[in-house]
Amino acid sequence: MLPPRPHALTPRLAVAVPVAVPVVVMLALGLWGLDRGGTWRDEAVTVQVARRSVPQIWRLLHGVDAVHGLYYLLMHPVLALRADEVALRLPSVCAAAATAGLIAALGVRLARPRVGLWAGLLYAATPLAGHYAQEGRSYALVAAGVTGATLLLVRASAGRRSWWPYGAVVTLTCLLHELAVLALLAHAVTLAHARVPWRVRRGWAGAAGAAVTALIPLALVSRAQAGQIAWLPRPGTGSAERLLHAFLGQPGPVFWTCLPLACVALLPGRLPRAGATPPGPRRVPSLASVALPLAVLPPLALLAVSQVRPMYDDRYVLCALAGAPLLVAAGADRLLTAATRALPNRARTRTRTGTGTRTGTGPRTPARATAALAGTLAVALAFTQQLPLHRRDRTLLTRPDSLAAVSALAARELRPGDALVFLPSIGRRAALSHPEGFRGVRDIALRVPAPASGTLYGREAGARELRRRLLALDRLWVLAEPYALRSPWFPRNPTERVKLTVVSEEFVPYEPRREFVRDGVTLRLYTRRPAPARAVIRSEAPRSGRPPASPRPAPW
Repeated sequence: MLPPRPHALTPRLAVAVPVAVPVVVMLALGLWGLDRGGTWRDEAVTVQVARRSVPQIWRLLHGVDAVHGLYYLLMHPVLALRADEVALRLPSVCAAAATAGLIAALGVRLARPRVGLWAGLLYAATPLAGHYAQEGRSYALVAAGVTGATLLLVRASAGRRSWWPYGAVVTLTCLLHELAVLALLAHAVTLAHARVPWRVRRGWAGAAGAAVTALIPLALVSRAQAGQIAWLPRPGTGSAERLLHAFLGQPGPVFWTCLPLACVALLPGRLPRAGATPPGPRRVPSLASVALPLAVLPPLALLAVSQVRPMYDDRYVLCALAGAPLLVAAGADRLLTAATRALPNRARTRTRTGTGTRTGTGPRTPARATAALAGTLAVALAFTQQLPLHRRDRTLLTRPDSLAAVSALAARELRPGDALVFLPSIGRRAALSHPEGFRGVRDIALRVPAPASGTLYGREAGARELRRRLLALDRLWVLAEPYALRSPWFPRNPTERVKLTVVSEEFVPYEPRREFVRDGVTLRLYTRRPAPARAVIRSEAPRSGRPPASPRPAPW
């Protein structure tokens, strides 16, 4: 009987460790600097919607943001326990950690443990993954769902497992964000390339068809709400180039190392795999046939559709990032394997026993551990090269605005009973997500609060009623978005036009001037003009109905 080798008890550890390490690393990076001291506009929507009651959320989704409805419902109990920045972003951090572990599991299954380890760590080290790991939106959860579905696809394609877990995960992920359905294109190409049996293709088609069927009602509702993304431009080659660098690293040593390694993984020939190939005629997808379609097809499909109907943004294809580190890690493993084979043959050992002779190449565990450690150190070096991006991402500089800062400014300057008008009404998002700075302040234009109205920002009074309210004031604070005080802006909404017209004709900036600018938002105090001056202003108003140009805000 042959004596047990020293590493005979390591198969489970060989799978568990490469999966667990990226999870821990991604979790640590996600928690680093999680509380930035402010939420930006999209996160503010999550905060103010998820804190509503379930019936209020359901009513809102009939008019706006249906695509994020399931995410809001999932965040509702989270923010009910603790409504702060950490609680807001913690689900995304956990989802990013799960994605790193799932990528590692794919690498272990499709290649070998060290490929999984390197791929999971590469994902954790990517600034794009870290960015959305610390954002209180659904994109990190969608990435975890797509990666988990890809792993279930690989397992089910071996013909030994049911397809219902795959179908359930795909359905849930698509309901989190409908553009996750693009991952099905990648999965279809993967199965076609692997030439799996008809029974496997039929099982996948049934699961994918069920997911698409469940998605149809959401797609119909969100199509009617397409005006929410009307601001997105038609993407060009610059968008594709930015995404390439987001996946493989910014221009420099990291990018020019990762790109060739990913190409090496695509060279003809199967990558080395740990363990024996399952017996029988079953065909198992290769790592390249899984990773390449996942990394390329969802972005390409969305870029192509956006040439006709713009809807492309990097966040919508975050789920495709999982394929890039798998290719890079597989390319590195292929080069290392080729280099090892090119070295002179190691001394072969022969072990004589009573039952036979075992021939081998000596203890391989130290060599394998050394190779895995070397690759891990290389990933750590890549992380240090991108450390400035990670540090910058953990400040408020990478988000367009900080509504917490606007709320703090309002708390400092406004007093209970002060009259305030938001210009336009979308500026109310600061008060909805951070109400502590606006307590006791009179929102002059508001008729029905946002939760009760089934809208994001509430329903405002009609033009005639708002004019009456404004003319009854002697002092008025205006919180204006950057574009609202520029003379070319002329809103279509009559309520917004009344705000501009009455403030311009009936009010004048308070002297000494009290005006503050924070993150582009202007807070300015106005007082009523003297009656003779108001008459002159009204007589000089242009016949077109446009109000006279408002003065630009002074620097804060």
